[in-house]
Amino acid sequence: MPQPPDVFDAVAVRTWCSLTLEALGRERAAIDAINVYPVPDGDTGTNLFLTVESARAAVEAVFATHGTDAAAPDAGPGSMGPGAPGPGAADAVRAMAHGALIGARGNSGTILAQLLRGMAAVLADGGDADHLSRALAHAATAARRAVAHPVEGTILTVATAAARAAGALAAGSGLAAVARAAHAGAAEALAETPGRLPVLGRAGVVDAGGQGLVTVLGALVETVTGQAPAHVPRQVPQPLPPADGSPAAGECEDRAAPGDGPAFEVIYLLEAEEAAVDLLRQRLDALGDSLVVVGGDGLWNVHVHVDDAGAAVEAGVEAGRPHRIRITHFGAARTAPPTEPAPRSVVLIVPGEGLGGLCEEAGAVTVLARPGRPPASGELVEAVRRAHAREVVLLPNDAGLRHVAAVAAERARDDGIRVAVVPTRAVVQGIAALAVHEPGRSFDEDVVAMTAAAGATRYAELAVAERQSWTTAGICQAGDILGLIDGDVAVIGADVPGTARTVLDRMLAAGGELVTLVLGEDVPDTLGDTLEAYVRERHLAVDTTVYRGGHPGTPLLIGVE
Repeated sequence: MPQPPDVFDAVAVRTWCSLTLEALGRERAAIDAINVYPVPDGDTGTNLFLTVESARAAVEAVFATHGTDAAAPDAGPGSMGPGAPGPGAADAVRAMAHGALIGARGNSGTILAQLLRGMAAVLADGGDADHLSRALAHAATAARRAVAHPVEGTILTVATAAARAAGALAAGSGLAAVARAAHAGAAEALAETPGRLPVLGRAGVVDAGGQGLVTVLGALVETVTGQAPAHVPRQVPQPLPPADGSPAAGECEDRAAPGDGPAFEVIYLLEAEEAAVDLLRQRLDALGDSLVVVGGDGLWNVHVHVDDAGAAVEAGVEAGRPHRIRITHFGAARTAPPTEPAPRSVVLIVPGEGLGGLCEEAGAVTVLARPGRPPASGELVEAVRRAHAREVVLLPNDAGLRHVAAVAAERARDDGIRVAVVPTRAVVQGIAALAVHEPGRSFDEDVVAMTAAAGATRYAELAVAERQSWTTAGICQAGDILGLIDGDVAVIGADVPGTARTVLDRMLAAGGELVTLVLGEDVPDTLGDTLEAYVRERHLAVDTTVYRGGHPGTPLLIGVE
């Protein structure tokens, strides 16, 4: 984790996006599970994750255009160093808002996009504590205006409470105080949501969208303080008594099941003038409910629940140019793909095209992870579909991509595909899992065998230090070769061959039968020959397999089974 910022600059925006995505990845399934309003379709956590995933991708793209396309600032040896060129804060927050707008999913995701857009409008002019406080207030107001019929006890209530708590601080309070106050105010309001929205009280849960916003604000606290806030419980102790039958002021009627309301969720991006959007709001409001229209400056994201999906799209056509149209039937049964698929396939993420080719020869479908460009969940979903199989085993091969893989698996299941994620943390674990894959046995047995093979494989990698830094193995200097074993720096060396030998000795000291070496694109083949000979001479009865095809930023990947 980098030093907490004094101002909310571009690096802070980038860090916030990354921490938020990670936090929502951890919380996604739990938030989905408490999603009972406005439709109990169990996807609020997933929708928030996908919205922030789009926001982070847009921020990373801005950094890439400025020549800083390394991973986010908390990523370790390959992260952006001090003094590296980068975008301004205004560019970063606008990219965040735009990415959220074009990638917003569901009711809560669309509202979150407007919250981020509202914050960006203020933070683009400054990143001190006063600007952050005013950004939260502007965001809460903008989100309420975007919703046709605001309902209390939802994400809107939580956003308003966060803004009020931040605004109540004395003048001169710092970024950390503002972020902590907003998070605390949001958490307090979240706990009260079951008493403000009867459907939540009857279910005995807090609002899912509000829970997601507390998670987002928790990541904000971690960004500006370096420490994550205390966990906020998702459920109230006991369900509240049923309401008297009449909804509170401003509420729409409670729903107990997806079939109780409109049949379809319609979402699309719309290019239109503001006057046309005002008329569109009136027309869509008459067609259905849960209407949220966010955006501005000619680009809008439209979300509505209706019975006549065609009419909702037609209204968009009359207002401007709708695109990225998504229509979801709330009660639709999950069906298998129309054509006869293969029984089972494996999809895995690889760091280089050469290794991808080898895996494809083994029958797998691969997704390329470029340096600083981790694949998004949508890319993994397309790869699962491209496998054209009834059953798919997904290997993320990176601890940082496990939540992305989980979201992709959930989305693919909507297509009727059975998907299991084996939590591989490195590509050498993925290779080990792929080696024992057997389509002829049952799906569960295959997943267990692949998981066991991956778990029995220790992994290491060599990386080049970009700057002086403290590590678990001591102080490294720029240009040093770092040997990371199971994710931690264990060796600091002067050259690749010597560091690799030391790493191999440490890993094989605990035993091993097979060493897998994956050479980076810029590493000569002689390195593989040298290390293979070294293992043969120093560690009897240990076999070595050498592959080429890692990405250029990592000289060597090592696996020991």
